[in-house]
Amino acid sequence: MPGHAKPQTTVINQKVDEVEAQVIQWRHHFHEFPELSNREFKTAAYIEQYLRSLGLQVQTGIAKTGVVGLLDTGKPGPVVALRADMDALPIEESSDLPFKSVQRGKFNGKDVPVMHACGHDTHMAMLMGAAKILTDMQDDLVGQVKFIFQPAEEGSPEGEVGGAEIMVKEGVLKNPDVDAIFGLHISAATPVGKVLWREGGIMAAVDPFKIVIKGKQAHGAYPWLSVDPITTAAQTIMSLQTIVSRELQLLDDAAVITIGAINGGNRSNIIPNEVELVGTIRTLNEKARDHIYEALPRKVHAIAQSMRAEAEITLPLDYHYPITFNDHALMKQVLPTLTRTAGEDNVVYSKPVTGAEDFSFFQKEVPGVYLWVGGRSPDITEAQAPAHHTPEFVVQDEGMKLGVALLTNLTVDTLFNQEQP
Repeated sequence: MPGHAKPQTTVINQKVDEVEAQVIQWRHHFHEFPELSNREFKTAAYIEQYLRSLGLQVQTGIAKTGVVGLLDTGKPGPVVALRADMDALPIEESSDLPFKSVQRGKFNGKDVPVMHACGHDTHMAMLMGAAKILTDMQDDLVGQVKFIFQPAEEGSPEGEVGGAEIMVKEGVLKNPDVDAIFGLHISAATPVGKVLWREGGIMAAVDPFKIVIKGKQAHGAYPWLSVDPITTAAQTIMSLQTIVSRELQLLDDAAVITIGAINGGNRSNIIPNEVELVGTIRTLNEKARDHIYEALPRKVHAIAQSMRAEAEITLPLDYHYPITFNDHALMKQVLPTLTRTAGEDNVVYSKPVTGAEDFSFFQKEVPGVYLWVGGRSPDITEAQAPAHHTPEFVVQDEGMKLGVALLTNLTVDTLFNQEQP
């Protein structure tokens, strides 16, 4: 739009420097006081209070505890959304950080320790920093910006729903309609200062499943009187691995089928009536997912029939995350932003990962880009870096500075790149 010049990178960099100390304080607060999925009440109240202090329009209670702030410049332009997840995990922290969590919560009816073991504390702090900078610059911006703080990315408790899918259903991308959305995930294995990107599928779809194999109970000394669901289950587990190793084009269709739980029987000398298998499927394109959806029942039922057993399959079991898919056109458009913000040597093309992210539900509705930001100290190697979702997990405060700069620059560049004359 004539008369509106895009803010300079040097101005944004200065503002990132100014807000860094506050971002670190926010991160320490969130880390010390984590809350589980769909229980982020104090976290949401803290965020709401801050967004209101910036003068933003604020909505609360979206998908139970979600918070959304809207920056409206009053000038025509695109609508850009930025997203951070809020929930922690039922893990007991083993670090010696001065802001270490000692919180406890209820998870599926059990009293459990609570820890930010995947970096969501940094995600919230980075988004609050970007909200501060963009609000301070609103006179120089066009369009509108939505700051989405999402609950339950790690999955809802049993019997509940939540997360990005519910936020979408409740209209978080509407009124005003979002044109593009961005999200970041800090990485304990990636050095501070690096940003990882990829067009297309960057994280896998996830499809949990359950198989119940029904046989005929008998004394363990007389197996010929049984229809043995345990041996049937054993053959089923091994056969499922051949879907990936022998039916998919592995150069193009990387996938994972994992059985994570087996339940059946209660004595050494009793062959049980049934065995339950619970597992997960991870795929990076729809072709592979469709093939596994066809092949898994084919394998399971054929093996059960050959063993005189029956099989019941629930697929997907209780939820499904689509592929985290970076829109090709939007990724191409913002790649120069990454280079300008992080420096060419710090922008790294990423291999896809078979972890999953419900940011994918936003990307199913509007063009979106999801990135990895480095959080590993230069004093340790990648092999020494603690894994996500473990008691040892830790990332460096210094990694958030690049995250704040990326969220801010991605927003500004998109607002002005898509601006209509």
